[in-house]
Amino acid sequence: MRALLLIIVVTLVSLCAANAERYLTIPEAQKLCFPEATRFEEKTLHYTAEQVRAIEKQTGLKMPVRSNRVWLAHGQDALLGVLFVDHVLGKHELIDYIVAITPDGTVRQIEILEYRESHGGEVRGAKWRAQFRGKTSNATLRLNKDVYNISGATMSCRHVTEGVKRVLATFEVVVRPSLPARGGLQGAATRD
Repeated sequence: MRALLLIIVVTLVSLCAANAERYLTIPEAQKLCFPEATRFEEKTLHYTAEQVRAIEKQTGLKMPVRSNRVWLAHGQDALLGVLFVDHVLGKHELIDYIVAITPDGTVRQIEILEYRESHGGEVRGAKWRAQFRGKTSNATLRLNKDVYNISGATMSCRHVTEGVKRVLATFEVVVRPSLPARGGLQGAATRD
């Protein structure tokens, strides 16, 4: 009986793992979001309690983490934008995605890096992701308001939408004030 139970558990775990679909690596997403970039500079942002409160107040959402990895996309002479890697819970599993933001705080594009759910992978569709292009932290970004839902992927749609809203607020509260005219990011740890 124990052996049968073990076989069932191993089979279920294998089936769940089989649903994971990696679409892009971070370097692939970087090149896709900022093809004109000459280099990417990785930084780790650490949020103060005051910054966390400001982001939560602006979005109405809890901050699940107190730090984040970002990449500054540099062109020949200027900062092209910032890439945030973020993770949200779909229905049961994490969704890894990246948000490309221009220096003025506008979404340039989002890309799904890895989707682990058995259903709802339609959030990776170009049409659904294109809804975020041009959005700023001033946008409502609410499912069924200015972002349409995909039947069968409601939780994934809702959580990615909320994640993008949180990332945009994080850009405004943490990143934008740290961007000097020369395009670096002050006060963030550089990753070697």
